[in-house]
Amino acid sequence: MNNKQVKVYLMVIGAVLFWGISYVWMKNVYEYYQPITTMFLRLSLSSIMLYIVLKIMRKNEKVAREDYWNFVVLSFFSPFLFFIGESFGLKYVSATLASVVVATIPVFAPWLGLIAFREKFSFINLSGFFISFFGVCIMVLDQDFRLTASPIGLAFLFLAVVSALINIVILKKMTIKYTSFTIIKIQNILGAIMFLPMFLIFDFKDFIEIRPSSSTYISLFNLAFFASTLAFIFFTSAVRTLGIGRTSIFANMIPVVTAITSFLVLNEHIDLSKIIGIIVVISGLILTQKSRQKKIKTKS
Repeated sequence: MNNKQVKVYLMVIGAVLFWGISYVWMKNVYEYYQPITTMFLRLSLSSIMLYIVLKIMRKNEKVAREDYWNFVVLSFFSPFLFFIGESFGLKYVSATLASVVVATIPVFAPWLGLIAFREKFSFINLSGFFISFFGVCIMVLDQDFRLTASPIGLAFLFLAVVSALINIVILKKMTIKYTSFTIIKIQNILGAIMFLPMFLIFDFKDFIEIRPSSSTYISLFNLAFFASTLAFIFFTSAVRTLGIGRTSIFANMIPVVTAITSFLVLNEHIDLSKIIGIIVVISGLILTQKSRQKKIKTKS
């Protein structure tokens, strides 16, 4: 594995870490702000950060007129619909369970990659996908294989899953023409604009009266900078190199990060089944990358 490939894997792992911890950050922010307010502020702050970074780096790509609509559709599914599903789902279920549902994305992503871009995956890769997903299931099912969670919360979370899958397909096409910085900047700006009417209608009156704690401000900044800026830049860059299926499988690590962080910060209970699930998830993740490593060694 050369330095470039190591860098790509480090980026996607960084994205997973930030997204895994983001569920805890959101729980902290929700103590004062509603989901719509949180998403509007998160995307607005992220847009400002990206604008400043691109100004300093002097990287301002011009978007082709024929791609205007593609960016609107991309932003509608993510961040707009994805964050609606994820945020409202998180209001009804625990941080760990929310991240587990989102982690089902890799089960469907390889098929999208195959259909949309003819990306190939081996039997070993496919086995790894399902082994990793099985580990996710272990983390949330009780001894009688029953899942006890809010149906409304799960419905919102699966809306996030569907939105993410559509976003990945469109994103793959856009990464051919534009840098990660440009794509995320436009997504966040358009996402903030889409959330603005809902923020003004439903949350603005409460927003101006709320006096949040300093920890809320810190969590909000972390969401904007790490989860909505760096993580998406890292993930977009990885999709360009690794493809849809192998990049998305790393999402199975999000529940692992969330479970550990929730235990340390929110005092959520981690029992033996979750520990076993974490081990199985990591094993499946390694298996999905095995055949790719063999191809890389052969080429080198």
